[in-house]
Amino acid sequence: MSRLLRDILLVNLLPLALIFAALLYLDQYQQGLLTAEVSALREQARIYAGALAETAVQDNNGQQTINPDLAQPLLYSLTEPTPSAQALIYGPDGELIANSRVHPGAGGAIVTEPLAPPPPTGLFSRVVGFVYDHLLGSVAGREDESDLIGSGAGQQQPDTLGWQPDARTVLQMTGSGAGASFQEAPPFVRRDSQGVLLITVAEPIAHGQQIVGTVLLTREASEVDAAVLAIRISILILFALALALTVIVSFYLSRTIARPLSRLAAAAERMREGRAGAQTLPKPVTTRNDEIGTLARTLEGTSQALWSRMDAIEKFAADVAHEIKNPLSSIRSAVETLTRVEDPARASRLLAIVTQDVGRLDRLITDISDSSRLDSELSRSRYEIVDMARVLATLTEIHDATRKEGSPFMELEAPAAGLLVRGSEVRLVQVLRNLIGNAISFSPPNAKIWLRGKETGGMIELAVEDEGPGIPDGKLDSIFDRFYSERPQNEQFGSHSGLGLSISRQIVEAHQGRISAENRRDEAGHVIGARFVIRVPKAGG
Repeated sequence: MSRLLRDILLVNLLPLALIFAALLYLDQYQQGLLTAEVSALREQARIYAGALAETAVQDNNGQQTINPDLAQPLLYSLTEPTPSAQALIYGPDGELIANSRVHPGAGGAIVTEPLAPPPPTGLFSRVVGFVYDHLLGSVAGREDESDLIGSGAGQQQPDTLGWQPDARTVLQMTGSGAGASFQEAPPFVRRDSQGVLLITVAEPIAHGQQIVGTVLLTREASEVDAAVLAIRISILILFALALALTVIVSFYLSRTIARPLSRLAAAAERMREGRAGAQTLPKPVTTRNDEIGTLARTLEGTSQALWSRMDAIEKFAADVAHEIKNPLSSIRSAVETLTRVEDPARASRLLAIVTQDVGRLDRLITDISDSSRLDSELSRSRYEIVDMARVLATLTEIHDATRKEGSPFMELEAPAAGLLVRGSEVRLVQVLRNLIGNAISFSPPNAKIWLRGKETGGMIELAVEDEGPGIPDGKLDSIFDRFYSERPQNEQFGSHSGLGLSISRQIVEAHQGRISAENRRDEAGHVIGARFVIRVPKAGG
């Protein structure tokens, strides 16, 4: 069993534990039933006592006593409709006067009728009752039903169905002895050796102001057991159904949560160990419309992005090695030739080549270093609100202030403020300076360069336009590749590394934007210059 499945089962079993605890604490319900039984039995005993006081009491030399000959048949008649009940009459001195189970039979014989046998109980009912009683005794610390309604503690427990409290106990608890005032005795609630629940109450027989005896009425309370057992069985059935449902739901959750997570963990482990390329997860996991599906798609996208980045790094390393190898080969060739040249003029030209290639290497290494650390630097940078209208105005002023004779003129077409973007001002300025530098390189003498800025559709659009020869139609996207170099013919070889536009695209994409190149054309369709367009999201948009 997996740990997650175990945790799911434990969490789902907590409500079941509460249901099971409720099974152990049905005391309140059982107490209500027993209280109702005791009240009904006590009321019945009072009726018996009243009937006996009216018909079975006689005056014996000024002393009121119960006549056994009158009390016995009357008591039998009163209890006959209730086969599960037994009534006893005790005198003030504790002498047994009458027993409802004993009456004259045919021919004058004395017949003793036992209480009606209890209804048979099934094995399941007995098992439920046994388990419940033992669990309740250990958990709640209760031994029997006598604790539920306050029966006297320390009373002797019965052993037979016909057991009754002895006369002395009755007189002590009721205080109904000679010359005493009656006190209502607590009921006797107990089980016999067969497990039958019995309830006994005692009521005085009063004639005038004198107590002439006590009625002791006992009745089986099998209805209470049946009602409590029905509740117990109902709770147990609900508990069993809830337990089965919990197990099913737990295994379902394990199948739909734990197993996919284990597969995701295994895929991540293979990625970590490098034993898989761009990891493709099973479609049943990636097509789920829940958090696990989102996690799977994210992990798959991360895997693909990681391997794409690794492929890009490998390609970048190969391109760097190729670009560095060219000037190094030129330097080595010049140095080897220089050792065999005796002509000072030729040697000077070779030294100039070495100097030029060393400068080219320096620029190349500087741009490579800038490109390689750009991603990590941008990921750590704290972006701020930048007003690109102000940036365009500043770049235009700098160009006008440093313009040399024959250099292009610069025109600004942008609002004075309001072109707000969130990003790194230094890097965005670097992109614009790269584009302006390219425009200057390709522009003819005294041409124009336009800097334009506007807001369109929640995006800030910046454009740099020139009057140069334009871009070959098949190279509009290739010019952003690393080490792409297509420079003007009059420009000194090696003065650019070919990384400027690649770095510019890297910076713009890090700002969630796009950069593109296109040609400017006149009405006849002829190319009249190049246009570079930057689109980045407006701050707050």
